[in-house]
Amino acid sequence: MRGRLAAISLLLLGAACAHSPQQAADKAVLDLELRQMAIHEAQAKRARGVRVWCVPFARMASGVEIRGNANTWWGKAAGVFERSRAPQVGSVMAFAATGGMPMGHVAVVSEIVDDRTIRIDHANWHRNQVSLGMGVIDVSDNNDWSRVRVETYPGAYGKVYPINGFILPEAPDA
Repeated sequence: MRGRLAAISLLLLGAACAHSPQQAADKAVLDLELRQMAIHEAQAKRARGVRVWCVPFARMASGVEIRGNANTWWGKAAGVFERSRAPQVGSVMAFAATGGMPMGHVAVVSEIVDDRTIRIDHANWHRNQVSLGMGVIDVSDNNDWSRVRVETYPGAYGKVYPINGFILPEAPDA
């Protein structure tokens, strides 16, 4: 157990010292403590009859401290957080606003499966619910993660959604 904790600590320390988006991606890990706190908070809200939204869940699960509707996160992250067009574990996937989703959506990347498939944790995709490990497939023509399909139910992927990009949880180097 002690060896495992030491290994996790080294991974986290290494991720904290990364200086470029690629270095951060190579060392990225999901912060399981933040994830658990976000899940616990969502459960507490539901128990009190309070609505669970994607923004507070993503903020708490990722550590990306941005306020406002999901459709504003990409713009607000500019110059404050590193942004990427490629998914990285622990980053926030920023969905663009659409007619059916006018406030946008945000989710936390929990796993990179392959170059065109990831898993995300997010809230309120299904009304007032937290969904963990949902698959996302990049369906963009150029493999640039600009258009995706989200796993609505196990093995069933829904319509295509536009993606602004991915917000990394650490601020860029000054």
